Parts: sequence; structure tokens; C-alpha cells
Amino acid sequence: MSTIVVDREDFGSLIDVLRARGFTVVGPTVREQAIVYAALDSVEDLPAGWTDEHSGGAYRLQRRDDEALFGYVVGPESWKKYLFPPRSTLLTVRRVDGGLVFAEPDPATVNYAFIGARACELAAIAIQDKVFLDSGYIDRTYQMKRQGLFVVGVNCAIAGGNCFCVSMGTGPECTDGYDLVVTEIVDDRHEFVIESGSEAGEEVLAALPGRPAGPTDHSRVAAIVADTAAHMGRQLDTAGIKELLYESREHPRWDEVAARCLACTNCTLVCPSCFCSTTEDTADLDGAAATRTRRWDSCFTMDFSALHGAPVRQSTRARYRQWMTHKLASWYDQFDTSGCVGCGRCITWCPVGIDITEETAAIRAGSEVPA
Repeated sequence: MSTIVVDREDFGSLIDVLRARGFTVVGPTVREQAIVYAALDSVEDLPAGWTDEHSGGAYRLQRRDDEALFGYVVGPESWKKYLFPPRSTLLTVRRVDGGLVFAEPDPATVNYAFIGARACELAAIAIQDKVFLDSGYIDRTYQMKRQGLFVVGVNCAIAGGNCFCVSMGTGPECTDGYDLVVTEIVDDRHEFVIESGSEAGEEVLAALPGRPAGPTDHSRVAAIVADTAAHMGRQLDTAGIKELLYESREHPRWDEVAARCLACTNCTLVCPSCFCSTTEDTADLDGAAATRTRRWDSCFTMDFSALHGAPVRQSTRARYRQWMTHKLASWYDQFDTSGCVGCGRCITWCPVGIDITEETAAIRAGSEVPA
């Protein structure tokens, strides 16, 4: 695989090349005082000169003292909204003479190119691949949207106040799951070191203007990644974490966190790997047609665990414990991986600033389970 260095004034050619190849290019942009993912028409749509500050229950944009295009961390949205949409049609039924006609919709074929996927987000996509493609059942909607995906990863040059990807082994350097990976360098020159990670990426790279990367360029990339890794905003001790949570079902900390938790579902909605959903059936008033729709759901809602009219987990304590234990423990049993990638979104977007790293540390501190 190859590596080149592209000047800032030429970086827009990446978007141009991808659009010319038929991709719908999606990437970060500023909208409603947040960095969100949306379709990009040109490099001018990227959040030049913006960064984001994160703390427990707080997020705000700030101007940088340079014009970095990727000088932020992560916003409230994740890439899963494109691969696992918040709402999708599963089945339609029409009444015709002689009976009923059932049809699965054929989703419009859109070949996405994601620009700006962080290492933790690439790890989240890999987790959802396991859930929707490799767990014994193939989710057709996810599969069709995943096919043909082109991913441009970005190595993080800064760490947010709630980031803990180093603890989860998911960042800040992109190591797989990308076609191209970009490292932005903003010092005496504004440049991008771009490395290919697939044959498709190699083809796109060959179409970009730039010079071959040398040892100094690779050293600068390594230094940026190392500095980011050394400045994580949070840490999570994962040693024996599955056993710790399994054996701490009656820990008093669950009551303490439940007293604060609003069960608002924000943490699951912003999480890049959560996959819970429910189905809804609707029918036309004349009975001529009906539709089955899937939409995102959350283990924090009362109805999510309802059986025979009553929820299994009636208390907020039980629902929070289910979420965190599933995320950090039973996910290993189901999918051989943690369900957490250390992006910190659940901390940032929790209205009361509940911190999954703090809750785990508190349970560990009061537990007799060895590390």
C-alpha cells in the first residue's frame, strides 16, 4: 500500500474524485452548533477551524487558532445512522383481488463514502458488522447499505475530555477497516498524510495530487498519534471486567446511579454500536395496505423488555445495570468483543453527566472480584 502527502489546497480533490466515481460523500460539517455527519458537496463543507469541547453532560464548539479540517473529536451522531437507519421499512402488504401481496422493499442503491471516520468509529462499524452480518443472521437492510462502502479514516490529533479509546484498544490510530486513512498536520505547513488500506483506496490515492511520503512524514504521523494517546480524557480499567460486572449484580452503586439516571435513552441513541430496535405495524384506514417498520429502540425504555404486558426490568436500576453489563460484559459472550469503543459520547450527551468509566471504577472499588 502507498502513502502520499497532499497539500491543503489540493485536499478537496479527494471529495471530487470520490464523487466522480459515483459515491455519495458523507462527512463532518457544522450544523446547529454541533459537528454532525451530512452529505458533502466540496471541501468547503468541512468544519475548518472548529473544535469541540467535551465534559460530563456538556458539549460546545470553539474556534481553533488554525484552519484544521479535522481538529475536533466526535459529535452527537455516528455513522450507524447511514448503515442502520433510525427508521426503515421491512415489509409492505397490499390487498389485491384474490389475496395479499407481500413485498420487501428494495432500498435505493447508494454507495456511501465516509470521510473522517475515527478509529473508535471504525471499531464500532466492525462491531455492527458482527451483529448484523456475522452472528448467524444477515440483516438485509444493513447488508445492502454496507456493500460498496468506501471509508476514509482519520487519525486523531487531539483527544476529547471524555475519550478513552486507548483503554478499549480502539484508537486513536486507525489500524484497519479503512480504504484510506488521513493524518492532518498543521504546523509550518498544512498537509495531509494519506495512506491506502485497500485496493479501492489505492486506486483513489493514485488519482490524487501529492508527493510520496518519506520517513520524516511517517515520523510526524507517529508522533501525533502518540501524543493523542497520552492525553486521553478518561480511562477505563478493563481487566476482568466481564467477571466483575457479572458478580456485582447487587452492588449498591446501581442504586446510586439509578437515582441520577433519567432513563432518557440519550446514551443508547448516540452510541455508535448499540443496535436495539423494535418493529411497528401500521395499516391504511381502508385496509388496502399495511407496512412493517423498524426503528431504533433502547433498553432504557419500559416497553423494550415487556413480556405479556409487563416489563421485565421495571426499575431504572435494573435498566441501567442491563445496559452497562451488556455493553461491557455479556457482549463478549455474544460477539466476542466489548460493545464499547471508548468514544465517550454516552458521557457527553447524558443530561446529568453519568460517566461509564466512573461507574465501573466505583463498582470495582467496592468489589471483591480480583482484577
